[in-house]
Amino acid sequence: MEILDYNRRAWDEAVKHRSEWTIPVGPEVIAAARQGEWKIVLTPTKAVPRTWFPAQLRGVRVLCLASGGGQQGPVLAAAGAAVTVFDNSPRQLAQDRMVAERENLVVGTEQGDMADLSRFAENSFDLIVHPVSNLFVPAVRPVWNEAFRVLRSGGDLLAGFCNPAMYIFDMALADEGVLEVRHKLPYSDLTHLTAEERQRYVDDLQPLEFGHTLDDQIGGQLDAGFVLTGFYEDLLPGQALSNYMPDYMATRAHKP
Repeated sequence: MEILDYNRRAWDEAVKHRSEWTIPVGPEVIAAARQGEWKIVLTPTKAVPRTWFPAQLRGVRVLCLASGGGQQGPVLAAAGAAVTVFDNSPRQLAQDRMVAERENLVVGTEQGDMADLSRFAENSFDLIVHPVSNLFVPAVRPVWNEAFRVLRSGGDLLAGFCNPAMYIFDMALADEGVLEVRHKLPYSDLTHLTAEERQRYVDDLQPLEFGHTLDDQIGGQLDAGFVLTGFYEDLLPGQALSNYMPDYMATRAHKP
């Protein structure tokens, strides 16, 4: 299976069904951002600390990496940043263009693989915003390496990702509130599910996921050359694991 193509179609389908991560921000959010009152998320619920951003966003070159859906990108553009949204899903990117047109914002959109930013030169961006999304690629270290390359010296990468612990459990049972250890990390829907289980995902056109280790998620950023300068955890209420521990985390990584 060609994962990039399959997950592209799956996320296009998610837009049609109005997944919460595909619903664009409203005019009131953009109006507040223009007045300096704004926030975005990298993880399900917790706002990114404002101290993680430059004091002034005016003219800051921001890459919203795998961040389509009309959410983070338009808010940062309204706050003054020069924003490029990069995503695998054409329909997700269309959400950003819709908000930009509605609000008279300048937001660039580029379709592609988050692990391949070869169209961008080195030092192209001052800030990269990467919400939870690298669970949809088989290998995360290329994402960190490419982010480091296109970020200027002195810039920051703000990234959200899943706690890998969520992938050790039987997914179907976890949906019913039962945590039963089943899988070994790193996890892949391609190899850890039975053919019948995987076919049910495909029949529903659900995105296929990969559970990366912390060695790859955090160690991979360090190995790429970043210095970690911030960290927090978050959870998604209603999930079985979140009754016991945070199931998401975010990092701020600095390029020296």
